[in-house]
Amino acid sequence: MDKHLPRDGWMARGDLGALIAALGDGNVRWVGGAVRDTLLGAVVKDIDAATVLVPDQVVAACQAAGIRTVPTGIEHGTVTALMAEGPVEITTLRHDVSTDGRRATIAFAGEWHDDAARRDFTINALYADPQTGEIFDYFGGLADLAARRVRFIGDARQRIREDHLRILRYFRFQARFGSVPADAEAEGACAELAATLKGLSRERIGMETMNLLGLPDPAPTVARMAELGVLAVILPEADPVALTALVAQERRQNVPADALRRLAALLPADVALAELVASRFRLSGAQKRRLAAAAARTADLGDPHALAYRLGRDGALDRMLIAGADIAPLDGWDIPRFPLKGGQIVARGVKAGPEVARLLQTTEARWVAEGFPDAARIDAILGDLLVQP
Repeated sequence: MDKHLPRDGWMARGDLGALIAALGDGNVRWVGGAVRDTLLGAVVKDIDAATVLVPDQVVAACQAAGIRTVPTGIEHGTVTALMAEGPVEITTLRHDVSTDGRRATIAFAGEWHDDAARRDFTINALYADPQTGEIFDYFGGLADLAARRVRFIGDARQRIREDHLRILRYFRFQARFGSVPADAEAEGACAELAATLKGLSRERIGMETMNLLGLPDPAPTVARMAELGVLAVILPEADPVALTALVAQERRQNVPADALRRLAALLPADVALAELVASRFRLSGAQKRRLAAAAARTADLGDPHALAYRLGRDGALDRMLIAGADIAPLDGWDIPRFPLKGGQIVARGVKAGPEVARLLQTTEARWVAEGFPDAARIDAILGDLLVQP
């Protein structure tokens, strides 16, 4: 694998030169995902830099150059430079002073090797010189990247004991970059220490799990997590076979990945359980309602248009894809709005109150059952109901 980054893509950004000039040549290097993804030919979304300068020096240097900064993680040495073409996170070289599996106490370091040594995986500990593109590889990350091998830096068990979330990060990176068979030491450490995930906040577990489920094909990795006993710790209700089936349907019908739909597929058709998992993962109210709607599925989907009208497009797609149904009926179909209003019924001589609500609901139900006919048919349906004794 080339030991230099190509000078195209994000590396050609015009605003980055001003940032490097402000911080000083030799004081900063690109690091982590931007370097890794560039070498893989993947799209780079976030740019991170490491520097020998301490945060106060970074802020002062940027201010002198007219670059605005935000102290996004100042307690951990991170300052974000607000550049014209996108933000850049700049973090002072660090080493861990102490860790407890959930958080680390850090101190600033003076050596690039020390900063690399505290990172999780070898493929994330690659640094690149902004001027020359030269890559600095302290732990064999280039070879691992070429082999698509996700490997912890140093002793895998020790790295997990430092931060238990690294178990889930390992599987996310394995799903995205890893080859088969996976690194035996990494898998063994994750299996042995899976119970330590119980000590993490539900929000962190939920966020990492959703990040995993949002990848192109997490199904083989999730199945492996189940085999190793990791999935039972974070989501004991999950059925990996159902996820495999859903991903196959998404591919067959050209549907983009959707982490929430995949979570719904993993869970049984149990509304109370879906709501419990949503709360456990600290999902938003809208996500919780959608997950519960998917869990209310039955074997009979009914008319696809009626389903979409009742649940919304996403809700209908959730149920149809999980059931393995053809979603073509929804292609290009816009969900209509029921045009009848209560005031129109009152104008027909019905006293405002419960009867108006009943007529609205009954008319709407017949309108949906008849395939959403035009306003003239709605008026006829209402007329029929008004003359009924």
